[in-house]
Amino acid sequence: MKKLNLKEIFVPTVSLFVICAVAAALLGLTNSVTEQKIEEAAAASAAKARLKVCKDAQSFEEKTDKNGNVYFEAKDKDGNTVGFAVTTRDKSYGGEIEVMTGLSADGEITGVEILAIDDTPGLGMNAKKDEFRNEFLGKKGNLTVSKSASADDEIQAITGATITSNAVTRCVNKAAEVYQNISGGEGIG
Repeated sequence: MKKLNLKEIFVPTVSLFVICAVAAALLGLTNSVTEQKIEEAAAASAAKARLKVCKDAQSFEEKTDKNGNVYFEAKDKDGNTVGFAVTTRDKSYGGEIEVMTGLSADGEITGVEILAIDDTPGLGMNAKKDEFRNEFLGKKGNLTVSKSASADDEIQAITGATITSNAVTRCVNKAAEVYQNISGGEGIG
């Protein structure tokens, strides 16, 4: 049996440690350089989404409801409240999903935008398609998912992606809850 040499163990161990330390330092540096740009891109994307879900708005004012939920109050050119943009998150098939929902001053859904999703291509990713998102338009209250949406409070599930359909619907329902907190159940405007 061969006798272990301290040099044969020590040199590779130190080499691997140095390689890992250098790689970690470079990753940290890369993160610090790109972090602000990523945040700026996300903020720009959210600003675009707000304009899509609240088409009548000229400006937005960030606010917080009584439960600590952040939302944006949509204002027209005269400063009148025309609606709200609320970003919510929930667990979906591929991980967390982030949805921005637009609500009119009377609580009617004016738009739904998917900000972040990592679901199955061709199935869950269909939640980004207009055909699915437009099902929410003009609806109010607590919505449910159905295979054949026939009632006003039902959304038709995406074929093969019921988990994603439910996740988006839960996000929209959470936005409606924020609206209820803001308005106390009454329309605003």
